[in-house]
Amino acid sequence: MKMGFRWYGSGNDTVTLSEIRQIPGVSEIVWALHYKQPGEIWETDEIQKVRDELSGFGFGMSVVESVNVHDDIKTAGRNRDLYIGNYIQTLRNLSRFGVKVVCYNFMPVFDWTRTDLFHPLPDGSTALYYEKSRIKRDPAEMAEYILSETKGYTMPGWEPERLAGLNGLFELYKKTDKEALWANLKYFLDALMPVCRECDIKMAIHPDDPPWDIFGLPRLLVDEPAVGRFLSMVNDPYNCLTLCSGSLGADPRNNVPDIIRRYCGRIAFAHIRNVKHYPNGDFSEVSHRDRDGDTGILEIIRAYHDCGFDGYIRPDHGRHIWNEKCRPGYGLYDRALGIMYILGAWDMLDKLDERQ
Repeated sequence: MKMGFRWYGSGNDTVTLSEIRQIPGVSEIVWALHYKQPGEIWETDEIQKVRDELSGFGFGMSVVESVNVHDDIKTAGRNRDLYIGNYIQTLRNLSRFGVKVVCYNFMPVFDWTRTDLFHPLPDGSTALYYEKSRIKRDPAEMAEYILSETKGYTMPGWEPERLAGLNGLFELYKKTDKEALWANLKYFLDALMPVCRECDIKMAIHPDDPPWDIFGLPRLLVDEPAVGRFLSMVNDPYNCLTLCSGSLGADPRNNVPDIIRRYCGRIAFAHIRNVKHYPNGDFSEVSHRDRDGDTGILEIIRAYHDCGFDGYIRPDHGRHIWNEKCRPGYGLYDRALGIMYILGAWDMLDKLDERQ
């Protein structure tokens, strides 16, 4: 596997490249042009600036997270072919710089959804939290809260420019039920696959987060049957998964290690995240340590190891610890601890294999 670290760019992240370089085992920066709006073309000179910066610290830039998908593509709007064309040009531009994986999602209106970005945990740290009862309230109230807590940093999927027209977005998606959303996803991928083969770039969809319908909006990538449907719907080796243990693991009915073992050959990118469930349907993100949550982190790592996973991997959302002031979920310290936990488990599995 190849270990990465998500970084939001100079001036848009509290973590620096020099700090990331001190984390053992990190070879890739998971990056994006976060100032770009969905549907815009990523120009080569913009990508070149990122490569120049990353290469100065010895990092690769093989994984982009994310090239966001325009709502016209998700809803079969009148300009969807225009925006698919822009997406294709972006893929071609990225391929010139050695990009191999593009992570994206197909979630309507909202990206990941949490009700508290700095929820206090018993150890004194804070973390992202989902309170089920609050999702029944006005979505505009939640959006206003999220934007107020971003501390001035960009939050993918929560762009103020899009959310300013929240009512219009909800109206737009009223005409797009779950089956229509599936059909629109297939249309998008069918158009992209020839270009992905040409450019040697894998499209790796991120599961819906959380993995159930919210605010009456349909969600697709929510469980093992949905994953199977997605991969068979466009049965191409360039149509892949970003397997996020925290997204799928938010539903305790999902057995994430089993999903990994079944579909490992189509997982291009892996997020390792741990969550703790509560009986009332709430969940909290916690440390990467296996026993701190309910996701089965050690079994997840073992599943990847047993499958000979050679794709890209990164620690996902971390807690906010040691008084760090940072972007919600994306500080330095807890994600660095997560990397060492993942690599420690992987190294032990390597040693055990050597003894057999």
